[in-house]
Amino acid sequence: MAIYEKAPAKINLTLDILNKRTDGYHEVEMIMTTIDLYDRVELSTLKEDCIKVTLWSRFVPNDERNLAYKAAQAFKEKYAISSGVHIKIDKSIPVSAGLGGGSTDAAAVLRGLNKLWDVQASIEELAHLGATISSDVPFCVYGGTALAKGRGEIIEKLPSPPSCWVVLAKPDIGVSSKSIFQQVHVDKMQHPRTDVMITSLHHNDFFMMCESIGNSLEAVTINQHPEVLQIKNRMKQAGATGVLMSGSGPTVYGLVQQERKAQKIYNAMRGFCKDVFLVRILG
Repeated sequence: MAIYEKAPAKINLTLDILNKRTDGYHEVEMIMTTIDLYDRVELSTLKEDCIKVTLWSRFVPNDERNLAYKAAQAFKEKYAISSGVHIKIDKSIPVSAGLGGGSTDAAAVLRGLNKLWDVQASIEELAHLGATISSDVPFCVYGGTALAKGRGEIIEKLPSPPSCWVVLAKPDIGVSSKSIFQQVHVDKMQHPRTDVMITSLHHNDFFMMCESIGNSLEAVTINQHPEVLQIKNRMKQAGATGVLMSGSGPTVYGLVQQERKAQKIYNAMRGFCKDVFLVRILG
């Protein structure tokens, strides 16, 4: 028996760093939404009590360092499962890109194992378990559009964004979230208007949404990787209505209502970046 799960990528409409917590994490407030770019995860049972991860990416480990492996391990321990599982991941989401690739794979494993082993855990239970794996996993368990608070584990569902196209452009570098957060100085950051973004979603207002996107980590990442700013400027010049770096970067996205304009921006960015995608918002 095999279970198949889609693992969609996410973009940050807002990302705000509020303060440094006593546990070493940062208190965040961020609005995320899923997009139509996804990995495919296949789960099948093994007779032996082990976890096997198969994927074709030289940038992603297939052992206990992999978040999908950690998710399976946490699920087996939580629900006392003695069976093994083979996890096959067909990756389309770029690695270390600020798009939640590892976290969404882990979330897909949690959802899939819940079906494979007929545990019947609630979505809230799975999200709570996901919080022990990585900060973005709880959101990825739910998917859609949501406000994430705390260190990412407190999820409040939000209305879907206005229908639009998303052009993604990732420079040929990987960014470590840990290294970016180590450079954070909260008192020197620009903070997005999360409240305005929430209002724009409730009113289904595309232009208000584009005006209120913001990411407190953007300046930190640009300081280390100036090519992110070059991509932002290029995408704005090409005509994107709203342009922002997602997560800790380095992927930049542009929001566009018209398909023809989105295709034009996509073509312009393909001559500038290796990894460029044209997708829709799912959330």
